Amino acid sequence: MRRLSAGLWPLTVANVKSFYRDRASLFWTFAFPIIFVVLFGSIFSGRATTFNLGWVDEDRSPASQQLREAFAGVSILALTDADQAAALDEMNEGTLDAVLVVPAGLGEQMTPARSGPPFQLVLYTDPSQQTASTTVAQVVSQVVGGINLVVAGVPPALGVTMQALQTQDISAAAYFVPSILGMALMQLGVFAAIPLVAQREKGILKRLNATPLSRATLVTSNVLMRLAIAILQTVLIVGIGVVAFGVTVVGNLVVVAGFIVLGAVTFLAIGYLIASYARTEESANALTSVVQFPLMFLSGIFFPIDFMPEWLQPVAAIMPLTYLGDALRQTMVGGAAYAPLPIDALVLGAWVVVCSLLSARFFRWQ
Repeated sequence: MRRLSAGLWPLTVANVKSFYRDRASLFWTFAFPIIFVVLFGSIFSGRATTFNLGWVDEDRSPASQQLREAFAGVSILALTDADQAAALDEMNEGTLDAVLVVPAGLGEQMTPARSGPPFQLVLYTDPSQQTASTTVAQVVSQVVGGINLVVAGVPPALGVTMQALQTQDISAAAYFVPSILGMALMQLGVFAAIPLVAQREKGILKRLNATPLSRATLVTSNVLMRLAIAILQTVLIVGIGVVAFGVTVVGNLVVVAGFIVLGAVTFLAIGYLIASYARTEESANALTSVVQFPLMFLSGIFFPIDFMPEWLQPVAAIMPLTYLGDALRQTMVGGAAYAPLPIDALVLGAWVVVCSLLSARFFRWQ
């Protein structure tokens, strides 16, 4: 016992000092949980989410106007009046979360002498926006149910026919595949910083720089290796989605491949920029963690950006993963757009240019 107690305190102090000097351990042990709690506490509290509902009134009767007033009284719905074609176009562009169509004939149906089946409203939702679709469908059903209760004692006056904006035969699980693929490409590029910094610390980059090979050749070789891994990642992720979950890629494969390459290059450029500023492998680990965390949770790949507080939405609007995930969802499964595809490509391209110029200016080979 005396031998144990004699060496216990110095060894404990040494272990504490070793842990304290490991910045990556400090981050993952203390900073990461705190940031996680603060961030998700901000996202899921303190803000009432509003869903944009397109209102298409083809009946234009006092009854349809009263129905609109009932829906306008729901605090989480923001109604936008439009004709059906325009409303569905806005939904495809991501401006509207759902569209409710009131067909002609509602006024004639809503009479004391009515009989027959309920008058059917038509609700268009987008399966790629699961949170919005489920919530709006529940709210519409509750409002319709309330109206039917008011006229209890007679056959139900109203019903709701659900229509999916997507017409392709695609399983709901397919909408997660683009997000997972985007996240994998992000991690592949960002974490490229760690081996680069490790090679610089060990003098490998210095020795390579002394060879007849040009710096451009060395960088291109690394980029090609990472792109090859990205292709393998894509095959595995999409392949599992196809085999295990019945995913069907409905977009143009050339466009899909183009955004995959652009996304991989974008995050490789970010990885090189991190390697330019990180002096040690430990600091590279910490920096990649700091960069990866907001990219994963503030880019809309796990939940809609509209669900975030207003002060966080501008942050999501500058995240490159926001636009890569949006582009992959649009091109692979025809999901509703956060931004037009040219904008997605432009933002990703801007990240590539800026990060490449900065890393070329500040990257150190020794």
